[in-house]
Amino acid sequence: MSAAAVLDPREARARARAGATGPTAGWAPGHTQANLIAVPAAWAYDVLLFCTRNPRPCPVLDVTDAGSWTTELAPGADLRTDVPRYRVWEHGRLVDEPTDVTPYWRGDLVSFLIGCSFTFEASLAEAGVPMRHVEQGRNVSMYVTDRPCRPAGRLRGPMVVSMRHVPADLVPAARRISGLLPAVHGAPVHAGDPAALGIRDLDRPDFGDAVVAEPGDVPVFWACGVTPQAAVMASRPPFALTHAPGRMLVTDVRDERYRVAV
Repeated sequence: MSAAAVLDPREARARARAGATGPTAGWAPGHTQANLIAVPAAWAYDVLLFCTRNPRPCPVLDVTDAGSWTTELAPGADLRTDVPRYRVWEHGRLVDEPTDVTPYWRGDLVSFLIGCSFTFEASLAEAGVPMRHVEQGRNVSMYVTDRPCRPAGRLRGPMVVSMRHVPADLVPAARRISGLLPAVHGAPVHAGDPAALGIRDLDRPDFGDAVVAEPGDVPVFWACGVTPQAAVMASRPPFALTHAPGRMLVTDVRDERYRVAV
């Protein structure tokens, strides 16, 4: 087990604040992780509508007041410093990937915390589903698909998916377990041939790292919280801040809060 994996959420955020920049998969298992997008208030309704219309890739866990850098998901956390790496966007163009966005912070920014599939990985692992990217010390593979999201206001763009190689006999378990957590993307959107999603080459992800499959593995695809970044690239709002793919905010919330009853 990595040193990051045994951290509690506050320690994980402190680690990010101190300069750790790696992917947060496996950090503070059992605690919810969240994607981040912050936009000027004039664009906040567009983002909220986009998320409402596209709940599989964009399940909203919290929305801040304009200018606030705090969230009830992690009391004491600072959204400007406690993510391992950020992305700064201007008119849809990536202009910086800092570890601290305090210099870029604006008083009109509204932040959206969006569910992340890293959240259900602990449950998958407990059921014996291997996490190949964690085993290999890599970021999860993420791909832009040919499935358009439903447009909302000025926002449009394709759905992004994360992919995990899962042994064929464990795919039903992966579907069932992740399906109990719809607030963090829920069940996969596809398993099997990546061409069905318009993905040409699994070895060339659009975000994250290529992950090596083991014999008998099947590629399984979940809707991904990087989808708003694809919308930023397609729609070109004047300004936005996001997490860097695979580098999440580790919250204090236990996964059970989002698990539906069966």
